[in-house]
Amino acid sequence: MARKHSKRDPYGDMHQEEEVAAPAVPCWLCGRPTGTTIVWHHPVPKSRGGRDVVPMHGICQQTLIANFTNSELQRYGMDVDALLANPAVRKFVDWVANKDPDFTATIAKKQR
Repeated sequence: MARKHSKRDPYGDMHQEEEVAAPAVPCWLCGRPTGTTIVWHHPVPKSRGGRDVVPMHGICQQTLIANFTNSELQRYGMDVDALLANPAVRKFVDWVANKDPDFTATIAKKQR
């Protein structure tokens, strides 16, 4: 007579649940849903006493780092609207708005 359940797992599939995809977290800067890679960014740099982290795309974080110094980021803090007032950042966010959540591209280096 055949066993109804496996020897090693007597409860069979009772504890197996369907994998439900977690809702996508929106990016702090551009507002698009994040993809498979989420970067946890410190809006106020850790070197300046920042403790809070926010989810971002890697490309969005690179844009902030390329356009602002740590001192400027400390001044802006958690104010996204102030960061978006910068023409370079606004132009980037408008450009990336219709891209795939996992889209990546090279970002211009800091202009110093």
